[in-house]
Amino acid sequence: MNVDARVEAWASLQLLPGLGARSLVTLLKHFGGPLELRAATRKSVAALASAEVAAAIERGPDPSLLERTLEWLREPGHRLVAWDDAEYPRALLAIADPPPAFYYVGRPELLTHDAVAIVGSRNATPQGVEHAQAFAAALSAAGLTIVSGLALGIDAAAHRGGLSAAASSIAVVGTGLDRVYPAGNRDLAQRLASEGGLLSEFALGTPPLPENFPRRNRLISGLARGVLIVEATLNSGSLITARLAAEQGREVFAIPGSIHSPFSKGAHRLIREGAKLVETAQDVLEELGVRAEPTAMGTGSEPITRAGSLPKEGPAARVLAALGHDPAGIDLLARRTGLSAESITVALVELEVAGRVVSLPGALYQRRD
Repeated sequence: MNVDARVEAWASLQLLPGLGARSLVTLLKHFGGPLELRAATRKSVAALASAEVAAAIERGPDPSLLERTLEWLREPGHRLVAWDDAEYPRALLAIADPPPAFYYVGRPELLTHDAVAIVGSRNATPQGVEHAQAFAAALSAAGLTIVSGLALGIDAAAHRGGLSAAASSIAVVGTGLDRVYPAGNRDLAQRLASEGGLLSEFALGTPPLPENFPRRNRLISGLARGVLIVEATLNSGSLITARLAAEQGREVFAIPGSIHSPFSKGAHRLIREGAKLVETAQDVLEELGVRAEPTAMGTGSEPITRAGSLPKEGPAARVLAALGHDPAGIDLLARRTGLSAESITVALVELEVAGRVVSLPGALYQRRD
């Protein structure tokens, strides 16, 4: 990025301790821009803000942190995107507290794409991961950039799905962009930086503090036309994102699941509260008024499955029929089928290899179809 005086002024203001976004907005509107604010006298700033803020602006940021930030911005693909930039997302300007500026790595054109957010549990089930990736791939193929939070589980699956199609994916993170959290998603973050985007309003070096993530969530929903919850427990942070989306006037979608699964409880609560129940990506597209053109990946209306053929007879067929669509353990399957635990174990291995069932935490199994 070309680090001119304007960019340096924005970076300086972003790095000032104690200067909150609301105070910064007030000052920017009064003085006309970052260069004018940086040049303002302490007395004139103090007339609009606290004495502490006026002193901080006069003093400026930590020189070493500013130089580190400017060096980072000089790297190819690294940006500071501010309100007065053409690539600043119009969607963010419509929320109550948009960041005056943020840091970004990746494809700048994605910032102005229509987008949909997909979020959910970090400890997702295999079925939930498949749903997130399949929905994201179909929605990306239809032209919607996938926004999520780079967490493990549903978020990571959504990013992978988005990256597999044309509209790609953006991760909004709760750390500085010189860090990757969680570390297990480092390869995914590198791929997003080159093929999609990484966005943060936090300064370089910012660690993954708990209070950062609710702030991060408002940007996930703010960038999107709607938020899709794939799997979520009742205390999931995804429900915060859904609440913020509703407050911002965004659509909220949820995929239903088993009444016995804790990972369905959050989605079911949202549906009871008015979220739109969806079963296919096409449901999302129709609600948003997006017409999906046929592509090599399909329109997103088809169920996506790699399951093998259904066994017609024998222990495996009996176990599959007894399993139904809710998770069950070996003891329950033994009562339903009359088969021995050993026979059921063999049948479950056969079914899992064939892609007909998945194993869940707690020695439970669930059908995939």
